[in-house]
Amino acid sequence: MIHLAKWLYKGAVSDPMNALIKVLKALSDPNRVRIMKMLQMREMCVCELAEALGITQPSVSRHMRILTEAELVSSRREGPWIHYLWNPSPSNPYAATLLAQLRGWLEEDPGILSLMERASALRREEICKAPSRERVPSRGKELAHAERTK
Repeated sequence: MIHLAKWLYKGAVSDPMNALIKVLKALSDPNRVRIMKMLQMREMCVCELAEALGITQPSVSRHMRILTEAELVSSRREGPWIHYLWNPSPSNPYAATLLAQLRGWLEEDPGILSLMERASALRREEICKAPSRERVPSRGKELAHAERTK
């Protein structure tokens, strides 16, 4: 019985700690902070985020999973695309507090300013294409192929 009480007590104490750590870990990656700053501006899909950051769509999807689990972002589905947005009402109080603070942070950072400019110039209809059954080579393979054929 004493062991059960200790386990229950430990669980109750660690839940707030785990909630805080989840949010802090989610914001510990520079690309995830960049994603949050772009989503502060408007909702975006994985294609747009990948294009703005210059990383692959699977990498962006992994980052989005982590940000979603930390309740920093939410999403909505529109056809084959998932649109991510700044979470307007996280149940995690640490996420809510950090989201409020993040809005004002890095506003003068040259890298963030450049990223915001690049992201605002993106046109979804030019970047995103409906998924097809055909396998399309990644950008890296296209570049490697172009280099070999020179």
